Amino acid sequence: MAQLSTKVAIVTGASKGIGAGIARGLAAAGASVVVNYASDAAGAAEVVRDIVQRDGKAIAVQGDVSKPEDVRRLFAETKAAFGAPSILVNNAGIYLFEALEGITREQFQRQFDTNVFGVILTSQEAVKEFAPGGGSIINVSSIASTNATPGTAVYSATKAALDSMTRVLSRELGQRQIRVNSLSPGPTETEGTEAIGVFESEMGKRLVAGTPLGRAGLPKDIAPAAVFLASDASGWITGESIRVSGGAY
Repeated sequence: MAQLSTKVAIVTGASKGIGAGIARGLAAAGASVVVNYASDAAGAAEVVRDIVQRDGKAIAVQGDVSKPEDVRRLFAETKAAFGAPSILVNNAGIYLFEALEGITREQFQRQFDTNVFGVILTSQEAVKEFAPGGGSIINVSSIASTNATPGTAVYSATKAALDSMTRVLSRELGQRQIRVNSLSPGPTETEGTEAIGVFESEMGKRLVAGTPLGRAGLPKDIAPAAVFLASDASGWITGESIRVSGGAY
């Protein structure tokens, strides 16, 4: 399968979890992949090694997507290594679950800076740097944008904002042949959710219990949908939010 063999992709927050799964999936489909990370250099290096060992092409580039200078460098290093990108997967995100009484301005700002403003910064750069002929921006949202789970007020708000921005940017960028879509995973087992014990909590157990397919997702469950949205097979799809959630709402 090499439907992306001429494509260059940037995946933000790809050192672990869903981002790593998507990076591996894009590389397996033939894309040259830039594995972005903010702090986990070892994790990003492992993803790159895994891709290269399977005869794929990948490099790791450090950068905080909430910082304009880091985003500019991310795209510059991508062009230097592989040429102009035409796929951007906005996966980098922060989740801090807290009941209303515990929400602080710092928590609010951190999540919105990365989950929302970071997507604006990377999308701005994509408009300038995408290869001629346009490309595909894929925003990794969450069913949390509509699933009213207690303790997720700020995180859910960032994902609702991302879904709204996806629809708006699909209209703004359509004439430039840039498609903008979002993926909304359901409860997914990653290094991050494992570290904070999401699926051992009552909230996590309820989420899995409400999933018709009877289990939490895995990064490899999300990746094929991203490959599809990155490929020419989805060339008539833009402004959509696709749930990849095992049926969970």
